[in-house]
Formats: sequence, structure tokens, C-alpha cells
Amino acid sequence: MRDTRPLLDQVPFPAIRRGKLDTLQVNVGYRCNQSCFHCHVNAGPNRTEEMSVEVADVVLDFVMRRRIATLDITGGAPELNANFRRLVTAARKLGVKVMDRCNLTILEQPGQEDLAEFLAANRVEVVASMPCYLQDNVERQRGKGVFDGSIRGLQKLNALGFGCDPALTLNLVYNPQGPALPPSQAALEADYKRVLGETYGIVFNKLFVLANMPIQRFGTMLINRGEFDGYLQLLQDAHLDANLDGVMCRNLISVDWRGFVYDCDFNQMLDLPLTRGARARVHLSDLIDDDIQGIPIRTAGHCYGCTAGQGSSCGGALKEAAE
Repeated sequence: MRDTRPLLDQVPFPAIRRGKLDTLQVNVGYRCNQSCFHCHVNAGPNRTEEMSVEVADVVLDFVMRRRIATLDITGGAPELNANFRRLVTAARKLGVKVMDRCNLTILEQPGQEDLAEFLAANRVEVVASMPCYLQDNVERQRGKGVFDGSIRGLQKLNALGFGCDPALTLNLVYNPQGPALPPSQAALEADYKRVLGETYGIVFNKLFVLANMPIQRFGTMLINRGEFDGYLQLLQDAHLDANLDGVMCRNLISVDWRGFVYDCDFNQMLDLPLTRGARARVHLSDLIDDDIQGIPIRTAGHCYGCTAGQGSSCGGALKEAAE
């Protein structure tokens, strides 16, 4: 795996500061039942990093005491962590919105047979990765058999009411195949709904369009193909200052499996931790009584992936998401 951070550190990015914190994004571990080539987490079946019960306790304490509105749980496959269901149920009892970044095929894994029912019972918003509505494109990114498993997963969620019951939100996530900006979110969402609906009877709420970040596996691929500089320049050329107001890091912090805090999930993967005073690395437990509104956000060249064109965030395109 090539380290892209030295290349990205050389690229200046406009200074931005934090707004009011409303979302806690928690990466409970990098273990996954898939190994996707575009994965910015470099997740896979052989990863062993997993959040402990002690750190999960800190997460729940933080959510309660800081009155966090949204708990966004990610991985790896977050459902593989032993604390996943406890985090969900405890947060929902507090009235917190919970999002599960689900890869769909996890619904068929041994031990997860009741996962879809659990998500429905707790009114969890499912954000499901589905990089295309065509089998060849999906399996090129995610491996043979993943497309069929994903379709079965979506159909199972639909059968429980996800995507049609107003209380059961199902959103899909698209990312490009290679070093290109994603297409219009609204237009692509219409295509997804038409093809998945007509071919498989699948319904969902929204499509989130994300740009690929030039880090981890995707960054290594770009370097090996001699495309890294060109892709980074593409992102810079498409940058819009207007997108700076909507980037997710203004209102979100990312927490890794150990409990350390980052401005976003991408900074977590680059090991660019949130700093505070003399502390070069801040633990979530240090912020329970510490307001970070207004402090600078750590940036580098990869941040242009969030501000290029229509913008990109964990909630999809910035421009169209706001409309």
C-alpha cells in the first residue's frame, strides 16, 4: 500500500473552521467480509482492528452528554463488531438518529441472519453501498457474486419496509469506477430507481453520490497507473468555494476504533488526528466537556474531493443535497 499523505500534504487547501457539532461518525473497526479496490478504509476479512466495549461506553457517554443528534456507524462492516447492536439500541433509546453504513452482503453472513429485522425494529437508517446498477461494474469493484448478494439484500430490506415505509429509510451510495468526478446526483438517482425498480422490483429513498478519495487502495492504484497527479489536478480544477460551507467536517467528527478523534473519516485513514492545544492526538473522552466549535479543521490535498463540482460528503452531493 502506497502512502499518499506526503503527496497530499504538499497541496494547500482553503482554511476552514468547525461549526456546531451534530453528528458523531464512529468507525467500529476495519474488519469486513469484502475487499473493495476503491475502499478508502482498506477494509477486509483479515483486518483485526475492532472497537472495545470500553471505547463503545465512551461513545455512548459522549452521545448522551453532548446531545448528539446523529450517530453514524461505519467500518469495515460495522455489523461485525460485537458492540454494534448495543450502540444502536442505546442510542435509539436516547432518541438519537442512527445510520448504518451497510455493504448489503453482510445480511447473508453467518450470525447476521436477523440483522435486517434488527435494523428495522430499531428504525435505523440504512446507507447501503451500491456502486452501480450493473452487475459487471459492481463486481469489477467488489468481487464476483457481490452484485447478486447486494440485490438479495436490498430485496430483503424492501420486504421489511425499508425504502417505502416513511420510518425506514434506505439510501444507496454510488462512487465512480476510476479517476473521474461523479455525474449529476439527481440524474443518476433517476437511472438507479428506473433500472433497479424495473429489473428487480427494488425501491429506495435517495442516492448519495461520492467522489473517490486519492488515498489507501484507490490512491495506490492511481500511483501505480501514473494517474495520481492528474486526478488531484482534476479535483483542484473543479473546486468551488461555495462548497466549503457544506463540507461534512464542519458539523461532524470521526472516531476510530481506539476512540481517537479526527475531523473526518478520510483524515482518519491518513492519520491526521484532530489536535487540541498541546495535544497532538485527542481521545473522545477528552472532548466530553470540551467545545470544539470554531477550531481549525486539518486539511490537505484530498479535501478537494469534497469540494469539486457538485461537492461530495457522507450525505452525497453538497449542492443537490441542499436543494
